[in-house]
Amino acid sequence: MADDVVVTAAGVTKEYRMGAEVVHALAGVDLAINRGEYLSLMGPSGSGKSTLFNMIGALDQPTAGSVTIEGEDMARLTMEQLAWIRCNRMGYIFQSFNLLVVMTALDNVTLPMIFAGVSPKERVERGKELLTTVGLGDRYHHLPTELSGGQQQRVAIARALANSPDIILADEPTANLDTQTGREIIDLLKEMNESQGVTVVSATHDLKMLDVSDRVVYIRDGGVEQIRNRDEIDIHVGALDDH
Repeated sequence: MADDVVVTAAGVTKEYRMGAEVVHALAGVDLAINRGEYLSLMGPSGSGKSTLFNMIGALDQPTAGSVTIEGEDMARLTMEQLAWIRCNRMGYIFQSFNLLVVMTALDNVTLPMIFAGVSPKERVERGKELLTTVGLGDRYHHLPTELSGGQQQRVAIARALANSPDIILADEPTANLDTQTGREIIDLLKEMNESQGVTVVSATHDLKMLDVSDRVVYIRDGGVEQIRNRDEIDIHVGALDDH
């Protein structure tokens, strides 16, 4: 894993106004994510984990503080520039897969390449290559409804890799899968992390994710409660403890 930083959150605060009430989702978060690492964000519901995840993925802007990706401050970019970053530097994986049900596996994977201006011939070649890489070389023309949950998530992983992103953001990627299938998806994400050098940031409740994470960031009450390397933590149900 390289030591250079690909994402930096500095003093990130996020507030939401709900009528007269102000909800403090994040309170001055500082975090640096290294290029090529596998980092998991963990914490209870309402901790701010998903909000921080969205900041890292350039899907939301902080109320105060800054998020920089590859040295660029996301708050200073235009909507067009942000869209380019999401298309070319980021790959997104969601717990509900978010595949277009009227499109085949291959068409779902190649869709981001259209927005990146990739030629039709190259799109098909790369799409087939990616589906083969995730173990779906015989499912190019299947619709999502013809695939199992695990297979649909494999399609989503291939789609996330379509434009050779620097960072993959996986939001609860195993939440809708059984234990064995979830384990297979975690192993696949780790394989992509190691073989392609892509940085993986996962927001998760799944303790199995700890087995493949280089670091775990535990979020509570809108702040970073602790950051631990994998070899510094014991796994207990509902808790992360120091050795």
